[in-house]
Amino acid sequence: MAELQWEVVYETNGALLAEILRGLLEAQDISVVLSQEGAGRVYGLTVGTLGRVQILVPATDLDRAQKILDEYEKGEMTDQPTVEKEFPDQQDQAEGDNTGEGDDS
Repeated sequence: MAELQWEVVYETNGALLAEILRGLLEAQDISVVLSQEGAGRVYGLTVGTLGRVQILVPATDLDRAQKILDEYEKGEMTDQPTVEKEFPDQQDQAEGDNTGEGDDS
């Protein structure tokens, strides 16, 4: 059985953005491993060498993961549902609430 090969797809400072990007990739069925120097993780560092977090994905998913992260950085994640698309009635309802209709005071 061949051992799974992991590749660095992205590096960031601090675990917060790394965790967000992990969620993004895992939502697309891509396995993710985060790697950070132990002392940086213990002390919660977000700058310098100890604050750097590497995001690793299986080599077989590297191209797809890079494309997803590129789209994220460019703000092109347009296939994600929005409130207007997913719940159009709620959008109309929210707009009606601002008109003052139904206010008995």
